[in-house]
Amino acid sequence: MSNEIALRVFRCSAVLAVAGLLITCCGPPGVTGSGRAGTSSSWGRGPITLAAGRDSTGATQAAVDRWNTLHPKERATYIRLPADPDSQRQQMIQNAEMKSDAYTVLDLDLVWTPEFAAHRWVDRLPGRRFPLSRMLGPVVATARYRGGLYAVPDSAGGGLLYYRTDLLRKAGVSRPPTTWAEMKADCARVRKLAEARGMSCYAGQFQKYEGLTVNFAEAVDSAGGTVTDAGGRPDVDTPAAKKGLDFLVGSFRDGTIPREALTYEEKESRLAFEGGKLVFLRNWSYMNSLAVKSRIAGRFATAPLPGLTGPGSSSLGGHDLAVSAYARNKATALDFITFYTSQENATAFLEQAASGPPYTAVYDDRTLTGRYPYLPVLKRSVLHAVPRPRVVQYGDVTAAIQQQAYAALTGAKSSAQALRDLQSALLTAVAAR
Repeated sequence: MSNEIALRVFRCSAVLAVAGLLITCCGPPGVTGSGRAGTSSSWGRGPITLAAGRDSTGATQAAVDRWNTLHPKERATYIRLPADPDSQRQQMIQNAEMKSDAYTVLDLDLVWTPEFAAHRWVDRLPGRRFPLSRMLGPVVATARYRGGLYAVPDSAGGGLLYYRTDLLRKAGVSRPPTTWAEMKADCARVRKLAEARGMSCYAGQFQKYEGLTVNFAEAVDSAGGTVTDAGGRPDVDTPAAKKGLDFLVGSFRDGTIPREALTYEEKESRLAFEGGKLVFLRNWSYMNSLAVKSRIAGRFATAPLPGLTGPGSSSLGGHDLAVSAYARNKATALDFITFYTSQENATAFLEQAASGPPYTAVYDDRTLTGRYPYLPVLKRSVLHAVPRPRVVQYGDVTAAIQQQAYAALTGAKSSAQALRDLQSALLTAVAAR
């Protein structure tokens, strides 16, 4: 036993002897926190909550139910936050700023982890406790901040191109497009079919919310540009970035993307594709679990996102679980995260909600790839994905991207002006401390 651990045990024993109470007075070695960390209840055991976005598939509640069956004295309650990521983040930040213990475990969009860690809204976690070496490297990297682990990946996400296999086949198109030009050409052939009358070519998520940040970043990255460089410095006012934004702007102008897509979030875009309004759609993997129950079941497939000169780049998606710095019963919270992020649960989430697993082995399981043929495509998307700006001031950064990208898509600004204004806004945002 090390001197440090021995000292912890001695202190805890002394407190217990004096107080005569069965409480935990010290956190696990290797774990640090803020706020309530170190109080008599913070590292105790008992009921906890999971604050996560609304899940229409039921997979989140099913996992919580499995935990509660196994741990009836340490029950977890699923607090359903809005489906909109921006609203989720806002509510989590408000809870942290009030130093409230209402949220125990936070289901963070992986791009928020540095922000929450820097503000000490979440605790540092003991890395040895989790099987991180068995997970995809790019996803694990999102859970770290300045060398410390502040979250554990529970899902991995990469953008996919959904396409109508029946219509492409009938139009004589033998494979999905790999470039934007090919996608437009394929769509033109499909739209000559009688059954494709009135269909639009392509859509993503272009409402002014986090989905627009993702779609804008993917267009820029897929044209050879970047939003921020490896050091986090904005570098978006470039010819390459302009080619990416011009693709989106020009597609709205020539009708490749319908004007109504300016109102599309994930659900609206999915319903448009399932309703026969679109030949191609960019969305996440979870859509598979819903589309297979729709009118186009058996008539669609997925492919990598197309780009300017070849396959494009997805924005890295997924979620990390973290422990609120102001929570109670953190010992239970750590056990819950271990359970929730296990490979067994990752496989269950795949089967119930088509959620991208963080574990490498799941993508290499022949039985699973046979049942879910999109898995190899998803793995490639995740491994080649480009992270959105990993900055502490992410709220200001994504708001600036949404404002300027939307202005360009609606014609309020030219692509060149929007990118100049965005570069200036991003420089101001990342300079703020």
